[in-house]
Amino acid sequence: MKNFKQYYPTTVDEAAKILKENPNDTYICAGGTDIIGVMKDFILPTYPTALVSLDRIPGLKEIKEEGGFLTIGAMVPLEDIATNDLIKSKYACLAEAAARTASPHLRESGTIGGNLCQMTRCWYFRHNNDQFHCLRKGGDTCYALTGDARFHSIFGLTKMCAAVNPSDTAPAMVVLDAKVVTNKREFGIEELWGFAVPGSTKLEHDEIITCFKIPAFSGKSCFYKAAIRKTIDFPIVNGACAITASGDVKICVNAVALSPHRCKEAEAVVKGQTITESLAEKAGDEAAKKATVIEGTGTTNEYKIQMMKGIIKKVVLGCK
Repeated sequence: MKNFKQYYPTTVDEAAKILKENPNDTYICAGGTDIIGVMKDFILPTYPTALVSLDRIPGLKEIKEEGGFLTIGAMVPLEDIATNDLIKSKYACLAEAAARTASPHLRESGTIGGNLCQMTRCWYFRHNNDQFHCLRKGGDTCYALTGDARFHSIFGLTKMCAAVNPSDTAPAMVVLDAKVVTNKREFGIEELWGFAVPGSTKLEHDEIITCFKIPAFSGKSCFYKAAIRKTIDFPIVNGACAITASGDVKICVNAVALSPHRCKEAEAVVKGQTITESLAEKAGDEAAKKATVIEGTGTTNEYKIQMMKGIIKKVVLGCK
């Protein structure tokens, strides 16, 4: 690694001021499990000159239930979410998602904010020494569209980018209707992501997530993940379903598009119906109708469509 400067602000305002005064090549460091790897492999076109650690800012590591919301600080470790009794009992899909992220050691360092805001895992983007200067880095080519796209997008394909969102906690947060609170504003979780260079969020450079607010939930929820290995690996496809006591349904899958993908067609199939195996299968079938395939150099990601259908079936049945 190269030398870089490390800032340790003690307030969100101080952290934001540092970021605003250093708009180029200065990055937020939450748990460090993503950005440090990016730096070690020299992935970015220019090496980060500084990191702004959020570790010493009070109040960002709290989990509390008040005012009709479950509030989770952006710096709460994933392991704390996975093992929290309140979350396990009332917001099961989120606890399940956190528990399936990475390994126990990484979950103790990695944070909920970092997991939701991490950079794409596309192997062209992540190749050492910026060998593929792709669109995500400010280039003019998405190499996956004509190359090896086995783990890439099956929804919303454009000539821009075929990378997928790699977060495990994202679909759970979407179906639980989480809100994002930053030092500047509050907005729905689905507005967080989009095409950005080099990141995956629409946050401004000096915008810092302080917490996530989840409305009090009464109902059933479920998360499921498919990966090459049970631990450590990022998802090939994952998904979550939440059905409220009043019958509202939300289904979301991830690692299938640039952003977590709401399956509104599947939601319409399930809403107001008695959950059966055939109904759950139908939900997956409906969700897959708009999926598209990338046929690259001797590779295809067509299998992901069937995998997504199976995951939707599992999460719907998990809410029975």
